Amino acid sequence: MDKKQNPMSNSPNEGEGNKTAARQYNEAQQRFAQSGKVEEKAREAEKALDGPEKEVLQQAEAVGKRHSAGEDPAVENQKYQK
Repeated sequence: MDKKQNPMSNSPNEGEGNKTAARQYNEAQQRFAQSGKVEEKAREAEKALDGPEKEVLQQAEAVGKRHSAGEDPAVENQKYQK
């Protein structure tokens, strides 16, 4: 049995659902949310959409949407509550 098949091996590959990466991502997101910079970064992003990088950002969004399963219904509901 090789390292890919043996779950007890010391391989850094965790397979599908990398728990280490997920934990690191979640911790980083929590630190950012608690940093107090969320509103500032949101304003920066809004300005970028009106600036010279608008087209590049829209292209990136289109690429992301092609890989998406669709808009989260919670996001749609928030649009109508404003």
